[in-house]
Amino acid sequence: QVKLRDKALILVGFAGGFRRSELVNIDYEDLEFVTEGVKILIKRSKTDQSGEGIIKAIPYFDNNEFCPVIALKNYIKYKLSSNKEGKVFEISDKSVALIIKKYAEKAGLDATRYAGHSLRSGFATTAAEFGAEERNIMAMTGHKTTQMVRRYIQEANLFKNNALNKIKI
Repeated sequence: QVKLRDKALILVGFAGGFRRSELVNIDYEDLEFVTEGVKILIKRSKTDQSGEGIIKAIPYFDNNEFCPVIALKNYIKYKLSSNKEGKVFEISDKSVALIIKKYAEKAGLDATRYAGHSLRSGFATTAAEFGAEERNIMAMTGHKTTQMVRRYIQEANLFKNNALNKIKI
């Protein structure tokens, strides 16, 4: 079902700070479900052209409704009868952007402000908002330099550390 796929795609994409190209290239063999959650091997990405690969670990969330691991399991269970080969999501990277825009609009957001990169930047900004360390954000997103991650952190802190928050009116 499309809704199961889209939910898994968005939750996993956000939780792992994935690029859309990384998401659509996840094979079943790249997934390892463990007690703590799921480990996803990214064989190649924009900043890993040599193909060394990185593993993104996504833990179970306390909130089952928004848990990326449970959403992924539900989608795979629905999709698979026996064949566990090939791509998990079987869509193009452009489709990822369209799916994000579709659900942004359904949520009442301005869909023109969202696209494929929104999952990655949204993860980095939200993690920074909640106090995650720069190096931990970079470990998940795969950023090689701090420049972009620091931009996300600055954006997250615009309102969090705003002096106006101290003024009580």
